[in-house]
Amino acid sequence: MEEIVCPECGSTKINLNGHIHNGKQNHVCKVCGKEFILNPQNKIVPEETKDIIRKMLLERIPLRGICRVTDVSLPWIYLLSWKNTMRCQKILG
Repeated sequence: MEEIVCPECGSTKINLNGHIHNGKQNHVCKVCGKEFILNPQNKIVPEETKDIIRKMLLERIPLRGICRVTDVSLPWIYLLSWKNTMRCQKILG
């Protein structure tokens, strides 16, 4: 079995810490407290897709429908929507 190393501090003193939403094993470092999973797969959403999602939000298309069409997660759409709201509030004062 391969030894697990903390990506933050490099320590090998690691405990299992449950599972994340997609079933992957979560780990926590006993030294620095960093929580991590092995082999994370972050998906970068292209700017064109973000623009399409913004237009779909303006058209009041259901969020789950947007998720299915654009292949992004519901929490990601919530975050994009929140960021857009904060940006508008900042501009409008």
